[in-house]
Amino acid sequence: MAVRNLTQVTEFILIGVSDSPELQIPLFFVFLVIYGLAVMGNVGIIILTSVDSRLQTPMYFFLRHLAFINLGDSTVIAPKMLVNFLVSKKTTSYYECATQLGGFLVFIVAEIFMLAVMAYDRYVAICNPLMYMVVVSRGVCLLLVSLTYLYSFSTAIVVSSCVFSVSYCSSNVINHFYCDNVPLLALSCSDTYIPETVVFISSATNLFFSMTIVLISYFNIVLSILRIRSSEGRKKAFSTCASHMVAVTVFYGTLLFMYLQPQTNHSLDTDKMASVFYTLVIPMLNPMIYSLRNKDVKAALKRFMTNPCYSLKKM
Repeated sequence: MAVRNLTQVTEFILIGVSDSPELQIPLFFVFLVIYGLAVMGNVGIIILTSVDSRLQTPMYFFLRHLAFINLGDSTVIAPKMLVNFLVSKKTTSYYECATQLGGFLVFIVAEIFMLAVMAYDRYVAICNPLMYMVVVSRGVCLLLVSLTYLYSFSTAIVVSSCVFSVSYCSSNVINHFYCDNVPLLALSCSDTYIPETVVFISSATNLFFSMTIVLISYFNIVLSILRIRSSEGRKKAFSTCASHMVAVTVFYGTLLFMYLQPQTNHSLDTDKMASVFYTLVIPMLNPMIYSLRNKDVKAALKRFMTNPCYSLKKM
Protein backbone atom coordinates (compact mmCIF):
# COMPACT_ATOMS: atom_id res chain seq x y z
CA MET A 1 0.00 0.00 0.00
CA ALA A 2 2.83 2.37 0.91
CA VAL A 3 4.54 1.70 -2.40
CA ARG A 4 1.35 2.50 -4.33
CA ASN A 5 0.83 5.74 -2.40
CA LEU A 6 4.31 6.91 -3.41
CA THR A 7 3.83 6.20 -7.12
CA GLN A 8 5.05 9.19 -9.13
CA VAL A 9 2.24 11.13 -10.80
CA THR A 10 2.36 11.13 -14.63
CA GLU A 11 -0.87 13.07 -15.21
CA PHE A 12 -3.18 15.45 -13.36
CA ILE A 13 -6.96 15.73 -13.27
CA LEU A 14 -8.39 19.27 -13.52
CA ILE A 15 -11.69 19.73 -11.68
CA GLY A 16 -12.45 22.85 -13.74
CA VAL A 17 -14.56 25.88 -12.93
CA SER A 18 -17.34 23.59 -11.66
CA ASP A 19 -17.59 19.83 -11.25
CA SER A 20 -21.38 19.90 -11.66
CA PRO A 21 -22.27 17.77 -14.77
CA GLU A 22 -25.33 19.85 -15.74
CA LEU A 23 -23.22 23.04 -15.91
CA GLN A 24 -20.54 21.74 -18.27
CA ILE A 25 -22.31 22.50 -21.60
CA PRO A 26 -23.66 25.95 -20.55
CA LEU A 27 -20.21 26.91 -19.20
CA PHE A 28 -18.60 25.67 -22.42
CA PHE A 29 -20.67 28.11 -24.50
CA VAL A 30 -20.15 30.98 -22.03
CA PHE A 31 -16.36 30.62 -22.09
CA LEU A 32 -16.32 29.93 -25.83
CA VAL A 33 -17.96 33.33 -26.37
CA ILE A 34 -15.56 35.01 -23.91
CA TYR A 35 -12.51 33.46 -25.58
CA GLY A 36 -13.84 34.21 -29.06
CA LEU A 37 -14.34 37.88 -28.18
CA ALA A 38 -10.87 38.01 -26.58
CA VAL A 39 -9.26 36.61 -29.74
CA MET A 40 -11.18 38.89 -32.12
CA GLY A 41 -10.62 41.99 -29.98
CA ASN A 42 -6.90 41.50 -29.42
CA VAL A 43 -6.16 40.40 -32.99
CA GLY A 44 -8.11 43.48 -34.11
CA ILE A 45 -5.95 45.76 -31.92
CA ILE A 46 -2.77 44.12 -33.22
CA ILE A 47 -3.84 44.58 -36.86
CA LEU A 48 -5.07 48.17 -36.44
CA THR A 49 -1.94 49.35 -34.60
CA SER A 50 0.22 47.63 -37.22
CA VAL A 51 -1.39 48.94 -40.42
CA ASP A 52 -2.71 52.40 -39.53
CA SER A 53 -0.11 55.14 -40.06
CA ARG A 54 -1.73 57.37 -37.41
CA LEU A 55 -1.26 54.74 -34.73
CA GLN A 56 2.52 54.44 -35.13
CA THR A 57 3.31 56.07 -31.79
CA PRO A 58 4.85 54.65 -28.59
CA MET A 59 1.42 54.50 -26.90
CA TYR A 60 0.00 52.21 -29.60
CA PHE A 61 3.24 50.25 -29.89
CA PHE A 62 2.83 49.28 -26.22
CA LEU A 63 -0.90 48.69 -26.72
CA ARG A 64 -0.10 46.25 -29.54
CA HIS A 65 2.16 44.27 -27.24
CA LEU A 66 -0.44 44.33 -24.46
CA ALA A 67 -2.95 42.88 -26.94
CA PHE A 68 -0.43 40.17 -27.90
CA ILE A 69 0.10 39.35 -24.21
CA ASN A 70 -3.66 39.22 -23.55
CA LEU A 71 -4.10 36.94 -26.56
CA GLY A 72 -1.33 34.65 -25.32
CA ASP A 73 -2.63 34.61 -21.75
CA SER A 74 -6.13 33.53 -22.75
CA THR A 75 -4.86 31.06 -25.38
CA VAL A 76 -2.64 29.26 -22.86
CA ILE A 77 -5.72 28.66 -20.68
CA ALA A 78 -8.92 28.60 -22.76
CA PRO A 79 -8.49 25.78 -25.35
CA LYS A 80 -7.69 23.10 -22.75
CA MET A 81 -10.41 24.49 -20.49
CA LEU A 82 -13.00 24.30 -23.29
CA VAL A 83 -12.03 20.74 -24.19
CA ASN A 84 -12.40 19.68 -20.54
CA PHE A 85 -15.99 20.92 -20.50
CA LEU A 86 -16.82 18.34 -23.17
CA VAL A 87 -14.91 15.27 -21.96
CA SER A 88 -15.55 13.06 -18.96
CA LYS A 89 -11.86 12.48 -18.16
CA LYS A 90 -10.36 15.92 -17.59
CA THR A 91 -6.70 14.91 -17.57
CA THR A 92 -3.51 16.71 -18.49
CA SER A 93 -0.08 15.10 -18.67
CA TYR A 94 2.72 16.03 -16.27
CA TYR A 95 4.72 17.86 -18.97
CA GLU A 96 1.63 19.48 -20.50
CA CYS A 97 0.78 20.83 -17.06
CA ALA A 98 4.32 22.17 -16.59
CA THR A 99 4.19 23.82 -20.03
CA GLN A 100 0.83 25.44 -19.29
CA LEU A 101 2.09 26.82 -15.98
CA GLY A 102 5.21 28.20 -17.65
CA GLY A 103 3.19 29.81 -20.46
CA PHE A 104 0.74 31.33 -18.02
CA LEU A 105 3.57 32.82 -15.93
CA VAL A 106 5.25 34.30 -19.01
CA PHE A 107 2.13 36.19 -20.05
CA ILE A 108 0.79 37.21 -16.62
CA VAL A 109 4.18 38.64 -15.52
CA ALA A 110 4.56 40.34 -18.92
CA GLU A 111 1.12 41.93 -18.50
CA ILE A 112 1.96 43.22 -15.02
CA PHE A 113 5.05 45.04 -16.31
CA MET A 114 3.59 46.07 -19.68
CA LEU A 115 0.89 47.98 -17.79
CA ALA A 116 3.66 49.64 -15.75
CA VAL A 117 5.55 50.55 -18.95
CA MET A 118 2.35 52.03 -20.40
CA ALA A 119 1.83 54.07 -17.22
CA TYR A 120 5.38 55.46 -17.59
CA ASP A 121 4.64 56.26 -21.23
CA ARG A 122 1.53 58.26 -20.25
CA TYR A 123 3.53 60.02 -17.49
CA VAL A 124 6.13 61.26 -19.99
CA ALA A 125 3.45 62.22 -22.55
CA ILE A 126 1.50 64.37 -20.06
CA CYS A 127 4.20 65.63 -17.69
CA ASN A 128 6.98 66.21 -20.24
CA PRO A 129 5.29 66.44 -23.67
CA LEU A 130 8.04 68.46 -25.37
CA MET A 131 10.58 65.70 -24.69
CA TYR A 132 8.17 62.81 -25.30
CA MET A 133 9.56 61.55 -28.62
CA VAL A 134 13.12 61.84 -27.27
CA VAL A 135 12.55 60.13 -23.91
CA VAL A 136 10.27 57.45 -25.35
CA SER A 137 12.14 56.93 -28.62
CA ARG A 138 11.79 53.82 -30.78
CA GLY A 139 14.98 52.42 -29.27
CA VAL A 140 13.68 52.95 -25.74
CA CYS A 141 10.34 51.34 -26.66
CA LEU A 142 12.08 48.25 -28.05
CA LEU A 143 14.31 48.07 -24.97
CA LEU A 144 11.39 48.29 -22.53
CA VAL A 145 9.37 45.65 -24.37
CA SER A 146 12.40 43.35 -24.73
CA LEU A 147 13.21 43.62 -21.02
CA THR A 148 9.58 42.90 -20.16
CA TYR A 149 9.54 39.69 -22.20
CA LEU A 150 13.01 38.64 -21.04
CA TYR A 151 12.14 39.14 -17.38
CA SER A 152 8.77 37.38 -17.67
CA PHE A 153 10.37 34.41 -19.47
CA SER A 154 13.12 34.17 -16.81
CA THR A 155 10.56 34.36 -14.01
CA ALA A 156 8.46 31.63 -15.62
CA ILE A 157 11.45 29.29 -15.90
CA VAL A 158 12.54 29.82 -12.29
CA VAL A 159 9.07 29.58 -10.70
CA SER A 160 7.76 26.66 -12.78
CA SER A 161 11.03 24.76 -12.22
CA CYS A 162 10.64 25.22 -8.46
CA VAL A 163 7.00 24.10 -8.53
CA PHE A 164 7.86 20.95 -10.48
CA SER A 165 11.03 20.22 -8.49
CA VAL A 166 8.90 18.74 -5.68
CA SER A 167 7.45 15.23 -5.72
CA TYR A 168 3.85 14.52 -6.72
CA CYS A 169 2.72 11.11 -5.57
CA SER A 170 -0.72 9.49 -5.45
CA SER A 171 -2.84 12.67 -5.23
CA ASN A 172 -3.26 14.24 -8.68
CA VAL A 173 -6.62 16.06 -8.62
CA ILE A 174 -6.13 19.83 -9.12
CA ASN A 175 -8.94 22.00 -7.77
CA HIS A 176 -8.62 24.47 -10.65
CA PHE A 177 -9.31 24.86 -14.38
CA TYR A 178 -5.62 25.13 -15.29
CA CYS A 179 -2.24 24.24 -13.77
CA ASP A 180 -1.47 26.97 -11.23
CA ASN A 181 1.14 27.31 -8.49
CA VAL A 182 -0.99 27.12 -5.35
CA PRO A 183 -3.23 24.12 -6.16
CA LEU A 184 -0.23 22.22 -7.57
CA LEU A 185 1.91 22.73 -4.47
CA ALA A 186 -1.07 21.69 -2.32
CA LEU A 187 -0.82 18.22 -3.93
CA SER A 188 2.89 17.69 -3.26
CA CYS A 189 3.97 14.82 -1.02
CA SER A 190 7.34 16.46 -0.25
CA ASP A 191 8.51 19.63 1.50
CA THR A 192 7.20 22.70 -0.36
CA TYR A 193 8.85 25.42 1.75
CA ILE A 194 11.37 26.50 -0.91
CA PRO A 195 8.96 26.61 -3.91
CA GLU A 196 6.28 28.34 -1.82
CA THR A 197 8.85 30.93 -0.73
CA VAL A 198 10.00 31.46 -4.33
CA VAL A 199 6.38 31.86 -5.51
CA PHE A 200 5.58 34.31 -2.70
CA ILE A 201 8.73 36.42 -3.19
CA SER A 202 8.26 36.49 -6.97
CA SER A 203 4.56 37.48 -6.74
CA ALA A 204 5.15 40.10 -4.04
CA THR A 205 8.18 41.61 -5.81
CA ASN A 206 6.46 41.82 -9.19
CA LEU A 207 3.32 43.39 -7.75
CA PHE A 208 5.26 45.83 -5.56
CA PHE A 209 7.56 47.18 -8.27
CA SER A 210 4.94 47.33 -11.03
CA MET A 211 2.35 48.98 -8.77
CA THR A 212 4.96 51.44 -7.50
CA ILE A 213 5.70 52.51 -11.09
CA VAL A 214 1.98 52.80 -11.87
CA LEU A 215 1.12 54.76 -8.70
CA ILE A 216 4.06 57.19 -9.00
CA SER A 217 3.30 57.75 -12.68
CA TYR A 218 -0.38 58.45 -12.09
CA PHE A 219 0.28 60.58 -9.01
CA ASN A 220 2.42 62.88 -11.17
CA ILE A 221 -0.10 62.70 -14.02
CA VAL A 222 -2.93 63.84 -11.74
CA LEU A 223 -0.80 66.70 -10.37
CA SER A 224 0.05 67.81 -13.92
CA ILE A 225 -3.59 67.68 -15.02
CA LEU A 226 -4.69 69.72 -12.00
CA ARG A 227 -2.13 72.42 -12.91
CA ILE A 228 -3.74 72.89 -16.34
CA ARG A 229 -5.88 76.02 -16.13
CA SER A 230 -8.44 75.39 -18.87
CA SER A 231 -11.09 72.73 -18.39
CA GLU A 232 -10.71 71.76 -22.06
CA GLY A 233 -6.99 71.19 -21.55
CA ARG A 234 -7.60 69.06 -18.46
CA LYS A 235 -10.21 67.03 -20.32
CA LYS A 236 -7.89 66.44 -23.27
CA ALA A 237 -4.99 65.42 -21.00
CA PHE A 238 -7.18 63.06 -19.01
CA SER A 239 -8.60 61.45 -22.15
CA THR A 240 -5.13 60.34 -23.27
CA CYS A 241 -4.74 58.10 -20.20
CA ALA A 242 -8.37 57.30 -19.30
CA SER A 243 -8.42 53.93 -21.09
CA HIS A 244 -5.18 52.82 -19.47
CA MET A 245 -6.39 53.93 -16.03
CA VAL A 246 -9.53 51.78 -16.43
CA ALA A 247 -7.48 48.75 -17.59
CA VAL A 248 -5.00 49.16 -14.72
CA THR A 249 -7.77 49.53 -12.14
CA VAL A 250 -9.57 46.38 -13.31
CA PHE A 251 -6.38 44.28 -13.52
CA TYR A 252 -4.71 45.32 -10.27
CA GLY A 253 -8.05 45.41 -8.45
CA THR A 254 -8.53 41.72 -9.27
CA LEU A 255 -5.00 40.80 -8.17
CA LEU A 256 -5.28 42.77 -4.92
CA PHE A 257 -8.65 41.17 -4.16
CA MET A 258 -7.02 37.78 -4.61
CA TYR A 259 -3.86 38.39 -2.57
CA LEU A 260 -5.03 40.81 0.14
CA GLN A 261 -8.20 39.09 1.32
CA PRO A 262 -8.12 37.74 4.92
CA GLN A 263 -6.66 34.25 5.24
CA THR A 264 -9.90 33.03 6.88
CA ASN A 265 -11.86 33.92 3.74
CA HIS A 266 -9.23 32.62 1.34
CA SER A 267 -10.07 29.48 -0.63
CA LEU A 268 -9.13 27.77 -3.87
CA ASP A 269 -12.69 28.39 -5.12
CA THR A 270 -12.18 32.13 -4.64
CA ASP A 271 -8.85 31.86 -6.47
CA LYS A 272 -10.62 30.14 -9.36
CA MET A 273 -13.14 32.95 -9.74
CA ALA A 274 -10.41 35.59 -9.61
CA SER A 275 -8.33 33.57 -12.10
CA VAL A 276 -11.26 33.41 -14.54
CA PHE A 277 -11.34 37.18 -14.42
CA TYR A 278 -7.67 37.94 -15.09
CA THR A 279 -6.97 35.07 -17.52
CA LEU A 280 -10.12 35.29 -19.67
CA VAL A 281 -12.42 38.20 -18.82
CA ILE A 282 -9.77 40.95 -18.72
CA PRO A 283 -8.21 39.89 -22.08
CA MET A 284 -11.75 40.17 -23.49
CA LEU A 285 -12.42 43.56 -21.84
CA ASN A 286 -9.13 45.34 -22.66
CA PRO A 287 -9.77 45.69 -26.42
CA MET A 288 -13.24 47.07 -25.63
CA ILE A 289 -11.83 49.51 -23.07
CA TYR A 290 -9.19 50.82 -25.49
CA SER A 291 -11.59 50.92 -28.44
CA LEU A 292 -14.71 52.44 -26.86
CA ARG A 293 -12.80 55.14 -24.96
CA ASN A 294 -10.27 56.00 -27.67
CA LYS A 295 -11.16 58.22 -30.64
CA ASP A 296 -7.96 57.31 -32.53
CA VAL A 297 -8.69 53.57 -32.38
CA LYS A 298 -12.33 54.07 -33.41
CA ALA A 299 -11.23 56.27 -36.33
CA ALA A 300 -8.62 53.69 -37.36
CA LEU A 301 -11.27 50.97 -37.25
CA LYS A 302 -13.53 53.01 -39.55
CA ARG A 303 -10.66 53.55 -42.01
CA PHE A 304 -9.84 49.83 -41.91
CA MET A 305 -13.45 48.78 -42.49
CA THR A 306 -13.69 51.21 -45.43
CA ASN A 307 -10.72 49.65 -47.23
CA PRO A 308 -9.53 46.46 -45.46
CA CYS A 309 -7.62 45.05 -48.45
CA TYR A 310 -5.45 48.15 -48.80
CA SER A 311 -4.80 48.23 -45.06
CA LEU A 312 -3.74 44.57 -44.92
CA LYS A 313 -1.34 45.05 -47.85
CA LYS A 314 0.53 47.60 -45.74
CA MET A 315 1.30 45.04 -43.03
